Amino acid sequence: MSSRMNLMISASVATLVASTASAQTMEDLVAAATEEGMLTTIALPHDWCGYGAVIDGFKAKYPGIKVNELNPDAGSADELEAIRANKDNTGPQAPDVIDVGFAFGPAAKEEGLLQPYKVSTWDTIPETVKDPDGFWYGDYYGVLSFAVNRDIIDELPLDWSDLLKPEYAASVALAGDPRASNQAILGVMAAGISEGGAPGDASGTAGLDFFAKLNAAGNFVPVIGKTGTLAQGATPIVIEWDYNALAGRDTLNGNPPVAVVVPASGVVAGVYVQAISAYAPHPNAAKLWMEYLYSDEGQTLWLQGYCHPIRFNDMAERDVIPQELLDALPPAAAYANAYFPTLEEQSASKDVVTGGWDSVVGASVQ
Repeated sequence: MSSRMNLMISASVATLVASTASAQTMEDLVAAATEEGMLTTIALPHDWCGYGAVIDGFKAKYPGIKVNELNPDAGSADELEAIRANKDNTGPQAPDVIDVGFAFGPAAKEEGLLQPYKVSTWDTIPETVKDPDGFWYGDYYGVLSFAVNRDIIDELPLDWSDLLKPEYAASVALAGDPRASNQAILGVMAAGISEGGAPGDASGTAGLDFFAKLNAAGNFVPVIGKTGTLAQGATPIVIEWDYNALAGRDTLNGNPPVAVVVPASGVVAGVYVQAISAYAPHPNAAKLWMEYLYSDEGQTLWLQGYCHPIRFNDMAERDVIPQELLDALPPAAAYANAYFPTLEEQSASKDVVTGGWDSVVGASVQ
């Protein structure tokens, strides 16, 4: 049977499963998911967006379902590859669900890697960040920021151009490999926008040029930056989502002290999306996971992890967000100039960045 025919059959089955699921009651779904007994996730570090509390909350609510966590440090491209590599495998290495950058959702749908499912709170997810047929949907967003180890860095960088200063020698890292990580790809795009590149391929080109200068100056560190490397001083400045930076700051609890800076320009907001694998070994557990994530409870846990949940406006209108969580967020003024790149702009920039990083920047991030 041809691969094209396989995809056609897979899509037909997925549509049937989705339409059947829509008729399920929550009681039926919980029973079916519990019978499966497992949910396999991938690329969900516990300090990312409060996922540790989210996973614990799901396990407490549904104790009959074991959560099997694969490769917490994987990037969006790695998640799609995990689906491809395990499409004929129903074992523990096959992910049921993915959480990927905005541009990766439509690409995965087009490739036949996803199955549709619309959560019960579907209507409160903004139309601009969800696939109309339910193949993928936005979950949370944040902006790119600089996490800075204050024990090592005396003068804070306030904008992207500051990162080129000599006092930041061997200090600046991306929180991912820009050839595969959505966070890193958008970091390059944000730098490009700050350099005057229009969102899209121009910002990708300008961003590569910026990082080439950063690398030539000896300021770029080709290590995947995270809270541990920030604290150790291996990467004193990490370019990462604000929610990761704020969560890392809390984790370190002043040892060392960490400042989180939203740059003055090139403030890029990124939306991540959820989806269910077309080949999910545990499709009912996957749907129940989605129901949990998009419930008020799940969305509040993301906000607790400093992420803006995708249903934030709906929850704010209904006054169900705890005030202490709102008070813990950075001042609204820091987000005033945030730019939400379109899928087309992200896709164009991604192609330029992933295709040109090696030749233009020449730093292998590991």
